[in-house]
Amino acid sequence: MKRNEFIKTTGMLTAGLLLKDLAFAQTYPQYPTVRVPLDKRKFHSNAVEAAITEFQAKVPNKELGWLFENCFPNTLDTTVDFSIVDGKPDTYVITGDIDAMWMRDSTAQVWPYLHLIKADKDLQHLIAGVINRQVRNILKDPYANAFYKDASKVSEWKTDLTTMQPGIHERKYEIDSLCYPIRLAYNYWKLTGDITPFDAQWIEAIKTILKTFKEQQRKTSHGPYTFQRTTAYATDTVPMGGYGYPVKPVGLICSMFRPSDDATVFPFLIPSNFFAVTSLRQAATMVKQIAKDDALALELKALADEVDKALQQHAIINHPQFGKIYAYEVNGFGSYNLMDDANVPSLLSLPYLDAVKNTDPIYINTRKMLLSNNNPFFFKGKAAEGIGGPHVGMDMVWPLSIVVRGLTSNNDAEIKACIKTLQNTHADTGFMHESFHKDDAKKFTRSWFAWANTIFGELLWEVYKTKPHLLA
Repeated sequence: MKRNEFIKTTGMLTAGLLLKDLAFAQTYPQYPTVRVPLDKRKFHSNAVEAAITEFQAKVPNKELGWLFENCFPNTLDTTVDFSIVDGKPDTYVITGDIDAMWMRDSTAQVWPYLHLIKADKDLQHLIAGVINRQVRNILKDPYANAFYKDASKVSEWKTDLTTMQPGIHERKYEIDSLCYPIRLAYNYWKLTGDITPFDAQWIEAIKTILKTFKEQQRKTSHGPYTFQRTTAYATDTVPMGGYGYPVKPVGLICSMFRPSDDATVFPFLIPSNFFAVTSLRQAATMVKQIAKDDALALELKALADEVDKALQQHAIINHPQFGKIYAYEVNGFGSYNLMDDANVPSLLSLPYLDAVKNTDPIYINTRKMLLSNNNPFFFKGKAAEGIGGPHVGMDMVWPLSIVVRGLTSNNDAEIKACIKTLQNTHADTGFMHESFHKDDAKKFTRSWFAWANTIFGELLWEVYKTKPHLLA
């Protein structure tokens, strides 16, 4: 079944079933047990359990304590498959209700646990296993966005007009699919000092990422990647013979799809290019210090500098109301798309990805535009306000965007409002969802979406550690 169809049908149906069950559960204590039973959990982390205990003991808001217990460990409870392969940790991570490992989601789902790994060796090995699995995925196909654990499994998308092969769930090329593994690797290394995962295969993966990004600068040709799908959804296929609309080669990198898995309008996706600059520089540092490969490090840095320069020249436009802001997509010819999408990387999330400072004047202007009706995918209703995107349609707010708004804010009132909104829109389930209707949080999609759950836990823990008074 098509992912959009899965979201729109099973998400709403599951919501009804789940709420029916919870109505029964509410005859018990105010906050019923909805976390997976201990004997059904996929992975146990002493550090994560200690964090839950600490949060619940110190935060007076009992509902937030309940939500933290449900959401923060959700990735570990329900989505990870850890083993040892060829003597190395190996971790396969599904998104939740779809049995496939997205390069983006798998990083984002374990990211909130990074700060705990020094106190929990088992958790450290789990995340090392994610790094190892991502390396194999990149070497299998750098243009694919999602993979199966079983390398022989044939995808339901086998008829897509692209170079599909067994073991690949979907082959939608997205810049961020190659940035997220670097983000995870770099921060794992900085926190632990462990260089075990960064062997010859990892170096080959970095070289493959570099090659792919250079191909998709499209300086001399379109490159080897094309994608088309027979579908009624325009966002699920790529026009112009599978290459997308034309771009002028100005140094930016093309991305045929957004992190929502929706096709780009203009292939130079600005938030993803910002992410690429950060990731390439992180990779350069690692290659230089770990592998002592100065030549590769210089090549990575040179591409980062080139893309950075191109962003300064082509990503900034003058808005009549907000002044200088970042466009969401451009084509190098002067055309641009003003919007944002809830999925990360987004323009709103740039400080979260260490791509810009949240004090950057252009980011501040952009943020104001994004959180207004000048952004066609900013929705405000009776239940909440927030950013959505084309993926599930109009009027559907994504909790992910509300979390990111909180994580990138300097304003205490705004952060508190984000948490309050999320607390009020879990629809009595105890979990976050992919999206919910702006006027009715009980109309939601995806009852099991681990990224949204875990990043909400990240927001709560971050605020608890830095501004605990906001959780009262």
